[in-house]
Amino acid sequence: MTTGIWRVVEPTIQAGETYPLARDLTKADALAYSALIGARGARCRSGRRDRGDLIICAPTIREAAPDVANCGYIVAPSATGRGIARAMCMRTRSSRAGALGFRAMQFNFVIGSNERAVRLWQSCGFHIVGRLPDAFEHPRLGLVDALVMYRS
Repeated sequence: MTTGIWRVVEPTIQAGETYPLARDLTKADALAYSALIGARGARCRSGRRDRGDLIICAPTIREAAPDVANCGYIVAPSATGRGIARAMCMRTRSSRAGALGFRAMQFNFVIGSNERAVRLWQSCGFHIVGRLPDAFEHPRLGLVDALVMYRS
């Protein structure tokens, strides 16, 4: 993980509201985690600034679903609302996931209170296929549901 990508990812992780990782995660731990889950990624840049990070974890469940990609996207707080997450998702959907041998994509753990992300992923063709009640400890809201979202 480059320093530029870490600058994008760190504020989102520390806020603890939209991504299910430990809020005190260090750059070294994030790199180890990415390697452990077999993440393949890319980044979105604008000029000299990183605006987003795309992670494709392959596969979702190695033995049972080797051709279903688990996706994750993080956009720099300063760049939200500019269509970057949508662009990363569409790029993944149209070219990257298929090129890597996946037939479907899913989000394993979308924070239910992140209504903006839920609407965005639905507009990109994902459907809510599961709900995990009170699965996420939101720093302001307490326990909230997590969603599993899927598209072929």
